[in-house]
Amino acid sequence: MEIYFDNSATTRALDEVKDLVVKLMTEDYANPSSRHRKGMEAEQYVKEAAMRIAKTLKVKGKEIIFTSGGTESNNMALIGAALAGQRAGKHIISTRIEHASVYQPLAFLETLGFEVTYLHTDRQGHISLEELEQSIRPDTILVSVMYVNNEMGAIEPVEEIASLVHQKGKNIIFHVDAIQAYGKMEIRPKKQGIDLLSVSGHKIHGPKGVGFLYIDEKVRIKPLLYGGGQQRDLRSGTENVPGIAGLGLAAEEMYRDHKGKVARITELKDYFIDRVQELEGVTVNSLKKSAGAPQIASVSFKGVRSEVLLHALEDKGIYVSSGSACSSNHPAISGTLRAIGVEKDLLDSTLRFSFGLFNTKEEVDICISALEELLPVLRKYYRT
Repeated sequence: MEIYFDNSATTRALDEVKDLVVKLMTEDYANPSSRHRKGMEAEQYVKEAAMRIAKTLKVKGKEIIFTSGGTESNNMALIGAALAGQRAGKHIISTRIEHASVYQPLAFLETLGFEVTYLHTDRQGHISLEELEQSIRPDTILVSVMYVNNEMGAIEPVEEIASLVHQKGKNIIFHVDAIQAYGKMEIRPKKQGIDLLSVSGHKIHGPKGVGFLYIDEKVRIKPLLYGGGQQRDLRSGTENVPGIAGLGLAAEEMYRDHKGKVARITELKDYFIDRVQELEGVTVNSLKKSAGAPQIASVSFKGVRSEVLLHALEDKGIYVSSGSACSSNHPAISGTLRAIGVEKDLLDSTLRFSFGLFNTKEEVDICISALEELLPVLRKYYRT
């Protein structure tokens, strides 16, 4: 029996999404830029996906730009907005717990002369609104804050941040990395004051290699890709129609009976946290119920290295993560865990358990039993 508790890295595609993707790769496979009937049919799939997604956010279809995934969406938002607004200033604000697809583009922008202020967080991973207010300057053009932290599930007060940012500077662009939030939270960019919003398809039981960037119609950004002028000249390149259609369907399905889906995942996360806290030497870094993300539980296991425990669980058919999967090929101590003040001896002893639509309480019980068996042995022979 395989138990997959790594849904924040990627999710199993829904069957209906798989079927639609296969259909568009084998039957309705035309290029959406072609002017014949089959091309127009392919183009219609792209438009329909945009409308499906727009409906979940209560925005306009034309405000959805499809990308190759979350990394491109974040790069497009940050670099595009910075380059478009640099005449007004070169100061950007972000946080110390961002994903690499945010802090690496910011590091690139620093090489171009931009200045970035990185906000601190508390033990729960929340920024200080007071520090944010003090950091905003006349030359601030962009603020980027992730909605849900990908490692420990902290939820930032996005609406309060947006209100403060726009109050201090009406032309400041507010970008939100919602890659771990979309599908799990009810998001209303217009109401919440979000100008740019990044999303990835494979985090919501959709295909890999596709995502989108919501761009408020009043916001102007510079494109990163030039060529055929697709997607209103903002993102040139032949559209990935199977991926886009699959993403649109996955988005629609995630927001069908949304409250029920979120309640089930949250209940599973809370059940896991309650069970794992029964074990000796365990520290949970995530919050229960709606105080934290529905799907993420970060747990530190005193006296055993995370990589050792990860592979010991893998040998029992249980799959988890030792951090952000996007960086897992380059193991290092998590900057997020450092930023939230995790004890030094626990920094390399932390695993992320993340849950999705296909997980069950029975799987949690099996995982806890495996941990009960493994931890004493690993602490004895593989101490940190």
